[in-house]
Amino acid sequence: MSDVPHGIARVFDLAPLGGDSFTAASPRAGRPRLFGGQVAGQSLRAACLTAGGRPPHSLHAYFIRPGTPDEPLVLDVARTRDGRSFSTRHVTASQGGKPILELIASFHAPEDGFDWQAGPPPAAPGPEGLAEPELPAFFRHPAGFDIRVVDPPADGGFPMPHPFWIRTSAPIGDDPSLHACLIAYLSDMGMVSSARAPGSPPRLATAVTLDHAVWFHRPPRADRWLLYSADPVTNHGARGLVRGALHTADGTLVATVAQEALLRPAAP
Repeated sequence: MSDVPHGIARVFDLAPLGGDSFTAASPRAGRPRLFGGQVAGQSLRAACLTAGGRPPHSLHAYFIRPGTPDEPLVLDVARTRDGRSFSTRHVTASQGGKPILELIASFHAPEDGFDWQAGPPPAAPGPEGLAEPELPAFFRHPAGFDIRVVDPPADGGFPMPHPFWIRTSAPIGDDPSLHACLIAYLSDMGMVSSARAPGSPPRLATAVTLDHAVWFHRPPRADRWLLYSADPVTNHGARGLVRGALHTADGTLVATVAQEALLRPAAP
């Protein structure tokens, strides 16, 4: 849409196809396949455009096929329900006529209620003074994010260990749904690696996302520093579960994330 600012937010500038269908760009960003968080965030954006201004409070996504860079996405939205307080949308993201992601999002009209959260965020130094990591090509994003890693990885380790501070590289305006879509985007960063059991072998035959969920607890600002922490919950067979949280600099919990990953060991 024309009111979407430049930078990373431009990936959410969807073009209407008629009805509740949209197309989205899939820019190449130094990786052989589309970043899953981008597809989830664009799918949420399509759902937001049909939700009448209600903010999203949760999303659940299943990754079906890898996406291809530079091939447009088609996002088809089904209006499952519009109630007095909640709306539900089902989005299918496709390339070449084949679905690559299925997403369900729920939207909640603001209501008065309690304001409480469990425990403080993990102890971590603030982003100021922390070095910006040297990211490999597969972890770069269009116009990007500012990232500050709390604990730099050991030699040969994955370059994005949690926790890390993150924000967009430039302000993106005040559209709350756009901020939520950017949270959905960045919520996929580093999660597959963090789903692995501590001490597991560094090399895997397969490491991809199976399904992903985000709960938005409070209105987020993706252009202000957020501390993203994540910890593995369980590994069994070829699947691993990781749970994450996004806190503001003052310790307010903005969102909770859960992801299941396919983790197939490499042959000896």
